[in-house]
Amino acid sequence: MTTSNKGKELIKRFEGLELKAYKCPAGKYTIGWGHTGSDVYPGLTISPDVADKMLNEDLVKFEEAVSRLVKVTLRQNQFDALVSFTFNFGEGNLKKSVLLEKVNANPDDPEIGTQFKRWVKVGNKPVEGLIKRRNAEVELYFS
Repeated sequence: MTTSNKGKELIKRFEGLELKAYKCPAGKYTIGWGHTGSDVYPGLTISPDVADKMLNEDLVKFEEAVSRLVKVTLRQNQFDALVSFTFNFGEGNLKKSVLLEKVNANPDDPEIGTQFKRWVKVGNKPVEGLIKRRNAEVELYFS
């Protein structure tokens, strides 16, 4: 599966477009639609087209991770929500999460919503943007 336009729009809405590199709350240099990596450094600037290209390239990695870790058949919206989560918190966190256990046990379990909503903290402090993002992912997942 690949991320639908609805999934991409959710990611874009919460990542926001930044054409100049900045440090995110987690302390990583970030640019575009939430792109991080060794190619992002202070002072870097890009165009909107480059930001879109970076997002599409980044999504492949997270789509592959979700596809590899999820052992059950997902609907498109479920896949999109999990890709958004993984884009935000990383493959390692998805892999060790109760969220993934619940999805693999029963992808329609209502408890999955609660598991998404546990992932709202940076440095043990809840972050309003993460609370809103998790709520949007839950809404997408169950739509």
